[in-house]
Amino acid sequence: MATTLLATAAKSVGGPGSTLTRAVDALPDLPTNLSSPERWASLIAGGAVALYGLTEKQPSLLTTALGGYLMYRGLSGNCPAYQALNYSTSDSTAANTVIAAGHGTHVEASITVMKSARETYDFWRDFERLPRFMTHLLDVDTTTDGESHWVAKGPLGLRVEWDAKITRDEPGRVIAWKSLPGADVDSAGSVHFRAVPGGTEVRVNLKYDPPGGQLGTAVAKLFGENPQRQVSEDLLRFKKLIETNGIPTKIVHA
Repeated sequence: MATTLLATAAKSVGGPGSTLTRAVDALPDLPTNLSSPERWASLIAGGAVALYGLTEKQPSLLTTALGGYLMYRGLSGNCPAYQALNYSTSDSTAANTVIAAGHGTHVEASITVMKSARETYDFWRDFERLPRFMTHLLDVDTTTDGESHWVAKGPLGLRVEWDAKITRDEPGRVIAWKSLPGADVDSAGSVHFRAVPGGTEVRVNLKYDPPGGQLGTAVAKLFGENPQRQVSEDLLRFKKLIETNGIPTKIVHA
């Protein structure tokens, strides 16, 4: 499950390697046991209680505690009472996936480049090259066992990190991966390479659940962050990069 929005914000404020970040990482993972509608209901109810408290000359302890508890439920997706009873209203996740059906954001985009399928695959397969054309990625470090560590800019400029492993690797055809437990962002994706006249069609499928789940996605969109447009622009940069043999060129937006 993805890290909560509050935990990610705290780690972003503290910075890599800080005492605050180490303290947050040391906390036990909170299972997401609330459905999306229930999280939204908690946020709305918590906001209403908070507004009511503001109208009181001296907000009561009960009002403050209730509003804070409801807001916590909505932001974290965790209900301590449900957890104690081993009960959950959250959608289940299949064994080979990291994001439950109906959750997360799905993005699909494609582009044709004037290179062979094998050349295109080889360029993409080196994950450490991805930050050169994916503007939201800050760094990717790979190991020899098919695992990698990713650092990216999350919703509202928050810094998010996760480990991932390759789940499918067919040279010249497809690469697929998914995040590992403990990720700030639960994600899964694949890139397919198909030979076409004059080059290769590159088709990207991404699914991710950012900090705060659908709430985090909704807030990000309010600030103009559009995942579909972002991936499409990343692919344009990729096309220019690989077709100029790795020499970056500037994309001019209309």
